[in-house]
Amino acid sequence: MPQRLEARTAWTGAELARSGDWIRTMDAAQCHEIADAVGSVTRRGLPLFGFGRDDFLLPRTAPLLADISEELENGRGAVRLRGLDVTRFSLDELRHAFWGIGCHLGTPLFQNAKAEIMGEVRDESRLATQTYAPVQPGKVASSRSRTRGTGPLRWHTDRCDVIGLLCARNARSGGISKLASIVTIYNEIGRRRPDLLALLCQDYWRSRPTDEDGDGVERAFALPVFSVLNDKLTCQYSRTYVEQAQEFPEVPRLSAAQNEALDLLATVADEQCLYCPFEEGDIQLLNNHVVFHGRTAYEDDTEAGTERLLLRLWLAVPNSRRLPAGHEVLWGTVEPGTLRGGVVQPGAGLRVATYAVA
Repeated sequence: MPQRLEARTAWTGAELARSGDWIRTMDAAQCHEIADAVGSVTRRGLPLFGFGRDDFLLPRTAPLLADISEELENGRGAVRLRGLDVTRFSLDELRHAFWGIGCHLGTPLFQNAKAEIMGEVRDESRLATQTYAPVQPGKVASSRSRTRGTGPLRWHTDRCDVIGLLCARNARSGGISKLASIVTIYNEIGRRRPDLLALLCQDYWRSRPTDEDGDGVERAFALPVFSVLNDKLTCQYSRTYVEQAQEFPEVPRLSAAQNEALDLLATVADEQCLYCPFEEGDIQLLNNHVVFHGRTAYEDDTEAGTERLLLRLWLAVPNSRRLPAGHEVLWGTVEPGTLRGGVVQPGAGLRVATYAVA
């Protein structure tokens, strides 16, 4: 029977809101240092997504980022980095700043088969016919990967050790970020229904998103929702992909008990979560193995220019945990501190951008 896990990653939303210890705030000197680093790479003509941490020097800010790396793996698993003034940057300069900060935390990963390496999370429902421009081998793209609407997002994780979201603009209303400790959910399900926790520690079939993996790979695979190795939990989950896999005739049907377990997971996550609205300039960093994220629906005001925009990075980080055997099917390798996760690029055999610095 799965055992209760004791760790700082086990928190409730009420505890996190009360303590505020997941928030880090940059001082004026650190913000100036980031702006100076942006100016340096642009003056030198270094291409966006084509420079690394050695090109983006942050001697004053680096200790803070090192502390954040430790907190993500061995602390709360969630950090909100605050203080960046988005009004002093153009959108391209903001992308440079976010990329440079990301390269100090880890290695950016491709987010889909079309070489997207910095996503833009925005309402693209009005641009539903938009398609990719051709991407040449060795090149990378920003967003426009798939239609993204304004509706709520269910609890999920992404295929990377750490996900970073920078709030460039808020919506007119809504779009509130939701976070939940997966360790707390695991423990609470075990307290209420150990039989259902046992099921969640067994295989669930899920589909591969075609906009991430493209064609030529198995369209479904099996992994447990929860896996524990060396007293550390890892979870890779999106109910949407579990439901989509049920459309494939070769995939075993979910039992009533398996569906009940997923219902309980969502219920506990909603009960224990933190609602944490973004302030413009906030950078949210999450350890995907131990923190679920979602959001409420939002409403833009296009005429007033109040349109929600988040920049997104997927990162492989040097202090990541070892993953349980079998997770190679999604992550490429289970070895800790390696370049893993993300999406292999067609014909290139590359999981990460070759120019990014580990």
